[in-house]
Amino acid sequence: MSESEFLPEGTLRGMPGPLPAGERILWRGAPTWRGVLVQVFHLRPVVAWFAGTATLFGVAAAAQGGAVSALGVVAPTLLIGAGGIALLTLLAWLVHRTTVYTITDRRVVMHVGIALPITLNLPHARTEGAGLHLFPDGSGDIPLQLPPGERIAYLHLWPHARPWRVSRPEPMLRSVPEARAVAELLVGALATQGPRVVEGVATAPAERPRAAPRPGRLAAAG
Repeated sequence: MSESEFLPEGTLRGMPGPLPAGERILWRGAPTWRGVLVQVFHLRPVVAWFAGTATLFGVAAAAQGGAVSALGVVAPTLLIGAGGIALLTLLAWLVHRTTVYTITDRRVVMHVGIALPITLNLPHARTEGAGLHLFPDGSGDIPLQLPPGERIAYLHLWPHARPWRVSRPEPMLRSVPEARAVAELLVGALATQGPRVVEGVATAPAERPRAAPRPGRLAAAG
């Protein structure tokens, strides 16, 4: 039985209810599982740690007891590492499968959570700003800045929260595919609420598409 069978008629997955009259969905998506695995669960440092540990243990064991002894020491370390990476991969896939990001012309809706799903409504009118951080594969993170006094617990948001912003947590669309286009779409939607500046990490200029992202501003003209 699918999740949609439990939703009220006319309600899309990831939405708290049917769309109000006149509201339009501009984009719907989810984080890529590879992006979650690499950016959230830090796959590269985990692999490097287990590989480095196995190498050090193997070299020390080989110096004392030869290749057979080294293999007996390295194999359990690599086996534990493989199990840990498999577990992180499963968690990343579950985050991908259970998350729905929706951008409408009035709000951003984040349906998040594996065991205890929650749905967050973030109206454009009460969003102070947004940002964009691109990754080499074209995916990226899009954090949303809430006004002072409006807080969502960091633990409720994680991993859909901007890292290290614990005192004033910022909801973040994680590892969004084609993030540049999604960010531009969001800027256009925010602009309907009046002139404003959307702060964040802007992409490089068009004439230098392969340059690394640099700090800047994305202007949203009214």
